[in-house]
Amino acid sequence: AARAIMEHDMRVSMLNVGEQVVRIRIEKLPEGIFLAASDDIQGLVAQGRTIAEAIEITRDVSRKLLEAQSNRNTEGSNGVR
Repeated sequence: AARAIMEHDMRVSMLNVGEQVVRIRIEKLPEGIFLAASDDIQGLVAQGRTIAEAIEITRDVSRKLLEAQSNRNTEGSNGVR
């Protein structure tokens, strides 16, 4: 589950992704959509029509990015490219 702190039109949340906790920022854009991003996972940006949808998409994208990073680290340690 995500815990959130509201700051103006931006929300800061802690998101559990597998065994890792990721800090995300969710901002409501003028177009009415919610943009989620994180400095904890490189490349993590997601958007949704609602905060709940943005969090759900962020969780899915986070898992995929963390899995890709893990695979790269495993391949690098085995000398395989």
